[in-house]
Formats: sequence, structure tokens, C-alpha cells
Amino acid sequence: MTVEAGSVSSPPTGINTSKDNIKSSSTLRLEPATVSDVEQLVDVWYAAFGPTLDGLFPDTPGVRQWWNDAHRNDMLNTPFQQYVKVIDAAGDGKPIAWAKWDFSTAAERGRRFPPWHEDCDTELCSRFFDTLETERERLLGGKKNYYLDMLATRPEHGRRGAGSMLVQWGCDVADKDGVPAYIDASKAGAPLYKKFGFEDKSEPGIGVPDIVPMVREPKPRG
Repeated sequence: MTVEAGSVSSPPTGINTSKDNIKSSSTLRLEPATVSDVEQLVDVWYAAFGPTLDGLFPDTPGVRQWWNDAHRNDMLNTPFQQYVKVIDAAGDGKPIAWAKWDFSTAAERGRRFPPWHEDCDTELCSRFFDTLETERERLLGGKKNYYLDMLATRPEHGRRGAGSMLVQWGCDVADKDGVPAYIDASKAGAPLYKKFGFEDKSEPGIGVPDIVPMVREPKPRG
């Protein structure tokens, strides 16, 4: 997944993930995620989605290492992909939620994941994610858009506002740059995104069952 210099556009304007420029709420604090956080991010992802997506990504040491390597590579080699996390300052300081925002088109990004790990159902993974890519193409084509690639919250920290902080951060960047935002939402997660202006663009018989493609048009600043 290494990206060669010059193969993608520059990161969007106005992105600043320094701690002095990121909002906090109550004891929750939104910060840039770093390479040192990767294993903890994968822990959060499995806590949130492991049982649901076990058919795609079984919780084995090999698949966890595959995730670790993929995230480290993206952080180090794809500057148009930004990882942000939420911690509870009153807790142990570990991430309770995180998101990966991709500020590129699919063509600029290239392959979304490295080759599937042998423990994965490679045919199912390819079919599932190829369908998601087709939906994004159907709705936005080559139009510049910012993609909420991943968002995960530890279940015990749900409904505290961490997910909203992560969504708001990316929406603010999209509004500043005048760019639509896109997500592949679960049906359970869709109500959260609707609060931020995302619209359900699904059509019967198209896409992946229980996944809602959603588009948010940029809002005028101020």
C-alpha cells in the first residue's frame, strides 16, 4: 500500500491535527492517532466489530498483525489519510474510539487494503469491498469527496459523544474545502450520520445488505 510521490493530490487545505487545534468535550479529548497507537486501535475495532465481521476478519494473531501492518503503512506512507482518536482524560489515556478519514478519491488512493491475509475468506472480502467501492463510484464517480473509511468505538463507551466528535472533525474539514463526504454506514449507525447531514442514497437491490451508502454535501461555513 505504499504510495509513490506525486501519485496523489496534496492533502486538503486546513487540516490541522495538532492537539492545540482539536476540540474536546467533558473529559473526552480528540487527538491525532500515531503509529504507537496502532495495536490499541485494532483492539477497539475488534471490540466494536469483531463478532459482526468475524466472517471477513477472524480474530486471529495473523489477521491482527495484518491490520497492524496496514494501519502503520497508511500512517507512514499515505498523508491523505488521517487517523484521529478520542481518549478519556479521566481514564487510562487509551483510545476509546477512533476514525480514519481518507481525503482522496478512490482512483488517487489505489487499493484500499493490502492483499488479504490467508486466515480471511478472501473471496468474501473481495466481493464485499468491491461492492462498497462500486457504490461510492455510482454516487460520486470521480468527483472529489472525503471518505470516512473507518470509525470504531468501544461498546462500553457508546453514547458518550466520542463518535460524534470524530464525525464532526471530518465534516468540518469537508466544509472548509467545499467537498462532499461519503460513508458506508451500518443501518444501526445511520441515525448518527443523519444528524450531521448525511443522506441515505441506497437503492433496493443494489449494494450490500444492511450497509447504507450516505453522502453529505458541504455546508457553507458560518
